[in-house]
Amino acid sequence: MIKRLFILSVLLLSAVCASASSPHTASADSLAARQGFTTVQVPDSLADLVRDFVSGKVSSISHAEHFIPNEMVLVKGDTVPMVIPERNIGRYHRGLFNYVFIPKKQWQFGITASYAEMASSDLQLMNLLTDFDFSGHTFSIRPYISYFVKNNLSIGVRIAYTSAKGNLNSLALDFDDDLNMDVHDAMYRNESISTSIFARQFIGLSRQGRFGIFNELELAFASGNSDFRRLFDGKPKLTTTTYSDLHLNFSPGLCVFINDYVSFNIAFAVVGFYLRNEKQSVDGEYSGNRFSSGANFRFNLFNINFGLGVHL
Repeated sequence: MIKRLFILSVLLLSAVCASASSPHTASADSLAARQGFTTVQVPDSLADLVRDFVSGKVSSISHAEHFIPNEMVLVKGDTVPMVIPERNIGRYHRGLFNYVFIPKKQWQFGITASYAEMASSDLQLMNLLTDFDFSGHTFSIRPYISYFVKNNLSIGVRIAYTSAKGNLNSLALDFDDDLNMDVHDAMYRNESISTSIFARQFIGLSRQGRFGIFNELELAFASGNSDFRRLFDGKPKLTTTTYSDLHLNFSPGLCVFINDYVSFNIAFAVVGFYLRNEKQSVDGEYSGNRFSSGANFRFNLFNINFGLGVHL
């Protein structure tokens, strides 16, 4: 028994002396494998949490976001800050940070589209509106290209085509015996093409870079025409309008990366200012022109745009 203990002590002493005499000859992986341990690589953002877990200071590692000052990330061979520095407005900081969502010097090609349809047959509303028979739809498609001049900031151009059509087969309004109205066999059609320049500012919601929100400012010029056909004294009458628009629109939205190169986004038109010049003719004869301007502060259900983007 004493001989066995002596041999074991000699082996342990020789192993300790060998490791102490040549600390740089073996790597951490080979030493861990020789001693029966397994090495695990963790990201820098979780190193402190793993160290506290191993030492017993915490009982679990949370997947919640932990802000790390001056954290860096590697983007196309260039090391950039994970958090974009921003000036705090006011004396109180709410703890919100803008993470790098889409780095600079990237191109984005995409397309957004929207479609809405409405149909009603024999609709009645109390005793005022009866026999409401209507069908219509709107459609728009907007291809675009943009370039990221800064992290999370892109500037681009967009071309848009919009089409709308509605048919009113019948509509009866009855207020009293002396005031009533009956409209039927009316049609409205509108088509327009526009070009625009826009700037889109993204805000990254996490360091993973999958979810982000954006604010878009767009300056657009549109040109189009519309037709309105109805019956007047039993005869069909056609009013044609040609117009030109200048719009300044503000649209917030949400962007989600499906993979590293393809993103899905949805945008809502909320605020807009416009200038409009239009000319009208009735049955081919000039009838007049009008200039108008205004602002829209509302959420338009018919102007929700879904799109896909490719990032290169």
